[in-house]
Amino acid sequence: MTGADPGLFGPESVTWQLHSDPVMWIAGVRALYLQALHPRAVRGVMQNSDFRRDAWGRLMRTAGFVGTTTYGTTEAAERAGARVRKIHRMLTATDPDTGERYGVDEPALLMWVHCAEIDSYLHVARRSGFRLTDAEADRYVAEHRRSARLVGLDPDAVPGNRAEMAEYFEKVRPDLAAGPEAREVDDFLLRPPTHPLLVPAREVLWRRVAHLAYASLPPYAHELYGRTAPAPATVTRQLRLTGLLLRRVPARLRWQLPPKHILRAMARLGPDARPAPYKLGR
Repeated sequence: MTGADPGLFGPESVTWQLHSDPVMWIAGVRALYLQALHPRAVRGVMQNSDFRRDAWGRLMRTAGFVGTTTYGTTEAAERAGARVRKIHRMLTATDPDTGERYGVDEPALLMWVHCAEIDSYLHVARRSGFRLTDAEADRYVAEHRRSARLVGLDPDAVPGNRAEMAEYFEKVRPDLAAGPEAREVDDFLLRPPTHPLLVPAREVLWRRVAHLAYASLPPYAHELYGRTAPAPATVTRQLRLTGLLLRRVPARLRWQLPPKHILRAMARLGPDARPAPYKLGR
């Protein structure tokens, strides 16, 4: 549709194609595991919400934010960012050891959450068989300086390629620990509360997602959590098989799930805006 607003990223971006892939749900859980290892960051979440009762809501709100900023109009993306910044400005957390009170919108904490998400999305997608060249992977990281700006970060201070992202994680490693809040997140992700009738489904389906997301974490994260991960080659095979199975579900069927960000974007921009991995590398 000529003249329609392509949004923050647009159909020519790596983000547009990658975020339509179904393994993003596994990547999102990996991001939660990783984010929980920053004591100051995870404390901000735990002290400002009932995580165990609202974890699903939090996951869905994150997915909604990603969907809106990826496929929504520029105005919708900016509105979503303003809403997140406003909420963060009002929230504080307290360090139980020092009594220090700090805002959850500290740039260092926003940076950790951002980098853990982008690294997880990229890592799980590529490892599960979503084909990206190294240059396209770098483009993806650079594109997300735009989403970093929305949550209140200075885009120029955010990693703009994989090498800069690796440097960031190396630098932040000494600040990471599996404190009591991380243990609570870990316990929830392994055994989320659910209706008794749904317990078998949780054991069969959710456990697979959670274990796979955990297994795909970097070695230092396994060391901090204190659980041994399967051999990397085994994890890669499992991710590839899971990616293959999920991608066999017709995209049109997957995209029918609310809130239908992709279908709305195609209605706005026309059928050529349909996300598809093969469009990369053209």
